[in-house]
Amino acid sequence: MAPNLSLLLGVFLLLLVTVQSKNHTKPPEKGFKFLQHLEGHHKGETVKGLHELKRYLEKFGYLNYGTTGTHHHSKTTTTTMSNLNHANDDEFDDLLEAAVRAYQSNYHLKVTGSLDSETIQEMMLPRCGVPDNIVNATNSFPSRKMKHPKVFDMVAQYTFFPGMPRWPLSKTRLTYSFQSSAQVVGLQTLRSVCSRAFQKWQNVSPFTFVEAPQGATGDIVIGFHRGNHNDGAPFDGSGGTLAHAFAPTKGWFHYDADENWSTNPTSMNQIDLESVAVHEIGHVLGLGHSRDRNAIMFASYSHNPIRRDLNTDDIQGIRALYSS
Repeated sequence: MAPNLSLLLGVFLLLLVTVQSKNHTKPPEKGFKFLQHLEGHHKGETVKGLHELKRYLEKFGYLNYGTTGTHHHSKTTTTTMSNLNHANDDEFDDLLEAAVRAYQSNYHLKVTGSLDSETIQEMMLPRCGVPDNIVNATNSFPSRKMKHPKVFDMVAQYTFFPGMPRWPLSKTRLTYSFQSSAQVVGLQTLRSVCSRAFQKWQNVSPFTFVEAPQGATGDIVIGFHRGNHNDGAPFDGSGGTLAHAFAPTKGWFHYDADENWSTNPTSMNQIDLESVAVHEIGHVLGLGHSRDRNAIMFASYSHNPIRRDLNTDDIQGIRALYSS
C-alpha cells in the first residue's frame, strides 16, 4: 500500500506544480486588449466584460451613470437608481449605446452605436489618460463659440478643458522642473527631450519656458511614475494610458514608467518620449484633445508616423485660447 500511496502522492504533486506553473506564467492582458472580445456586440445584449468597456468610456469622458437622471427634493429618482445599477453590469443598455455613438462621432468613425471592428481597434490604441472633452455626439462645443466666435469655423477640431482654464495673461514666463518616483531615463536625456518639446509651443504662443534652478520646483513639474502615484489618476501598466497632464494652473505632467520609452523608436512596442511630451505640454497650457488625427493633441498615440510637430489645428487652438 505504501508504494502505491507514494506514487499517487507524487502524481498529485506533479499535477499541482504543473497547474500552478501555468497559472503563474500566463501573461496578463496588456493595455486595452480586454476590449478585443467585445467586437460585434450591440445594444440589447448581455456580454461578459461589458462592465470594463463602461469603465473605459467613463474614464475618457463619454459615460456617466452616476449623474444621469433627475433629482427631486434631494431624493434619487427611480431612473437614476436604474442607471446606477447598470454601471457595473454587463448589459448593453441605452446609455452605453449613446456613449459608443459619441465616441464614434468624436473619432470620425461610422456612427452605429455597435462595437464594430473599426471602433474596437480605435479603442485599443495606447493613448493619453486625459479624458476627451466631449459635450455630445454632434460635437458642438458651446464654450468655444461663445468665447471666440470669429476664430472658429467648421474646420476647427481642437477643444479646451471645461471652463477654459488657462495661465494668467500676465504670466508668460513658465519654469519647469523634474521630479520622478521611478527611474526610467537619465535626467540629461529627459531635459533634452523636454527642451525641444517646449520650444515647439514657445514658437507659436506667448510663452517662454525656462528650466527652474536646481532644487527649485517649477510652474510645471515633469516626472515618471507608475500605478497609484497620489494624483487621483493611477496609471494602468504598459500599453494603455501612456501619460497624463492637468489643466492650468496645476502644472503636472506625468509619464507612465511602465511603458517602453525611447528617444528613437524602432519598433511598435516602443513609445516616443518627445511626441508624448509635446502632447502633454499642450494639456498643461490648457488644450484638450483634438479631433484632427494629424494634430499633436489627438488622443491616441501614433507609431507610424510619429507625431512630434504641431499642425495647424494645434497652433490655432493655443492662439485662440490665449488671444486677447
